[in-house]
Amino acid sequence: MGTIDDYLADQDDDSRLAIGRVYEIAREVVPDAEQGKGYGMPALVYHGKPLISVMRAKEHIGVYPFSPGAISAVAPDLEGYDLAKGTIRFQPHKPLPDAAVRALVEHRREQIDG
Repeated sequence: MGTIDDYLADQDDDSRLAIGRVYEIAREVVPDAEQGKGYGMPALVYHGKPLISVMRAKEHIGVYPFSPGAISAVAPDLEGYDLAKGTIRFQPHKPLPDAAVRALVEHRREQIDG
């Protein structure tokens, strides 16, 4: 097991499904990403740099792409979601659109590829 698998094992069913779906999409977009850590959080890591982290907070699930630019790039596709400089927040019953997650991860991968 890896850091993400360990983290998911400790989540309730709704959170595990919602968080797992974001990671599943990210792995489809960047199949060579590996489980690791980014800024101390379980994350997918690509070429030694954190690609994306998804974690449960008390009131929401947070998506952390380690890039304000990546969030800005997909903001138009996330109307109605709570966006901040480094975080996208959502509820398990209102998951992020798959296309927006794909675009977010693609943008972050492009940044890492530089």
